[in-house]
Amino acid sequence: KDPNRPIGSFLFLGPTGVGKTELARTLAATLFDDDANLIRIDMSEYMEKHTVARLIGAPPGYIGYEEGGQLTEAVRRRPFSVILFDEIEKAHHDVFNILLQVLDDGRLTDSQGRTVDFKNTVLIMTSNIGSPQILEAQQRCASYDEVCSLVMAELREHFRPEFLNRVDETVVFHALETDQLTKIVEIQLERLRARLTERRISLSVAPAALRYLGERGYDPVYGARPLKRLIQQEIETPMARQLVKGELRDGDTATVELKDQHIVIVPTVAG
Repeated sequence: KDPNRPIGSFLFLGPTGVGKTELARTLAATLFDDDANLIRIDMSEYMEKHTVARLIGAPPGYIGYEEGGQLTEAVRRRPFSVILFDEIEKAHHDVFNILLQVLDDGRLTDSQGRTVDFKNTVLIMTSNIGSPQILEAQQRCASYDEVCSLVMAELREHFRPEFLNRVDETVVFHALETDQLTKIVEIQLERLRARLTERRISLSVAPAALRYLGERGYDPVYGARPLKRLIQQEIETPMARQLVKGELRDGDTATVELKDQHIVIVPTVAG
């Protein structure tokens, strides 16, 4: 890598709910040992010209001068991190001038004159630009190369060439399919299992129930986002009721099954 630039800079494109933010979180955990090393900045908060000062800090004489900028302070405290600029297309064009400096020089000077080093960070920018093209292309089974060229054409209409030329890699995400959704269900259930271990409760899920959750939890427009709500409604809430009623106790096993196209939780007493 260039020693005077960030480790890498990526533009993630794709429909909502396909895992762009989740991948950034996983990268932070993999590269820097903890997903707490993800600095997330929602660019919908930076649509106005004056909001640029919030990134690097207010100028002298203005309220908040001593506090520093939301971006520069976060990187100063955690120099080894993944920085996620969510929905980058919503940012004011002055924000891009700051990003160009980071992408070019790997550093920024905050409002107090301190230089902040970005050379040990990974920059990830997400965008929903081209989402309709991706969904439409998937419906007619278009090739990945065709999808990429459609999205890149849309991208060039929204972003300036000097910005796109400085990004190391543009990654176009596919819309999710049933097999991938089943794996996402397993990941979500692993998180539930981790919470249940505090009460020594085991969770067993039948393959039919996994497939059912994967199919029911997908929406072409919202991606996998409804999946969390579905798991909450179909598994977490009924289990909580069973715990309150004493039907499911510490040390028991909860088996998730599919009966007559409905999720059923069967508690099995330990021992």
